Amino acid sequence: MRKKVIAVLALVLAATAACTGSKGDGTSADGKVTIRWATWGTPEDLALMDEFSKDFMKRHPNIVLKLESVPDYENYHPKLLTQLTSKTAPDVFYVGDDNVGKFVAAGVLAPLNDKLASADSQSKPEDFFEGLYGGAKKDGKIYGVPNDCNPEVLWFDKKALAEAGITEDPAKLHESGQWTMAKYLEMNAKLKAAGKAGSIFWNWYGSTYSMISGFGGKVYDGGKFVATTDPKSRAALQTLAKGYQDKTFLSADNLPEGQGASTQFIKHQAGFYAGGRWVVDSLQKGGKENLANYDIVPFPSQTGSPMAGAVAASYLSLNKDTAHPKEAFIFLSEFVSAQGQAIRLKSGGAVPSIKGAENLVTSAGYPAHAKTFLDVRDTGFANYPEEVAVPKLTAEINDLLMKVWTGKVGFDEGMTQLQTLVSGKVG
Repeated sequence: MRKKVIAVLALVLAATAACTGSKGDGTSADGKVTIRWATWGTPEDLALMDEFSKDFMKRHPNIVLKLESVPDYENYHPKLLTQLTSKTAPDVFYVGDDNVGKFVAAGVLAPLNDKLASADSQSKPEDFFEGLYGGAKKDGKIYGVPNDCNPEVLWFDKKALAEAGITEDPAKLHESGQWTMAKYLEMNAKLKAAGKAGSIFWNWYGSTYSMISGFGGKVYDGGKFVATTDPKSRAALQTLAKGYQDKTFLSADNLPEGQGASTQFIKHQAGFYAGGRWVVDSLQKGGKENLANYDIVPFPSQTGSPMAGAVAASYLSLNKDTAHPKEAFIFLSEFVSAQGQAIRLKSGGAVPSIKGAENLVTSAGYPAHAKTFLDVRDTGFANYPEEVAVPKLTAEINDLLMKVWTGKVGFDEGMTQLQTLVSGKVG
């Protein structure tokens, strides 16, 4: 969902107006340094940056921040890569988890290990969970710091489950070690029999790879793509294909206007909805009295023991050719610090990527098992480095899988095509 952002006009904070008398390198006549930084996002997302920017510039009067946003996610990265090639790029910028690999390979990002480990850094390499680095870390070098994250969990509707005759609570089953894939699929079947959707998924790696992990399978092994050949992985994909085709599972991407994923979930037409903390905003539209019907649980495993789930991430990276590496890193370090994330995320729908800011998630008191977000974050994984190193590979995988989910390509043929697609580009 983070990637389905609304087109927005470029936003420049009032406090970041261009300084008169500039020397051409971002330094004004009075010695102030302008740090340009870039991201994408909805107007609401960008507004959350305003408080941090004002606080930062108050503490660093010699640094002026200039935020440059791009209308949509799909155009953001091509434009940024062009700017980097022409030496006109911002000093600091966001990079999406499905794009960071090609930026690392292009050699346009500054390695951050030494800077992060320095005494002046407000965020250390070990402050972030290893699984979140994904493709932003290569050969031990860090090229991007996760600015925040969104662990993929299963939201469940207690009312929809009850109406389908399901009396067990998924979160309580998880707490007792009984939240198994068999139990989850059994609940989906009961929901389908009651005229409801079992689960709603977005067609992206978060849901697909979490299901594979829940079956005990692997996506990559030793750098090779094995999702179509590993028996457990293949079983997970076949379960998804069958579920989509008999309408036990719904693809949020294909739902008709007016009957989207959030609408169906709010109206108790589905038992489960896979998503992150951002789902809270959607549920609030159903009224406060309706919120109590919803809680979260991790994706299930074969045995009921916790398993690694997918975590949506994006990264803050430093332009290798910035004219102001010191000031740019000060901004980067503070932006991703516990304090910086506390300012940015207190009203947002994301989860802190750094240790020490957990209270942001648990203090809200909603959902009841909000700590699940942190549990999945702590042991989860961002998109695989092997995959994100290949431009547009994740999108091509999703497109091919959609043909399988919708029955346009048979399952066995789809798996053959998928293996050919990925193995021809990875390794």
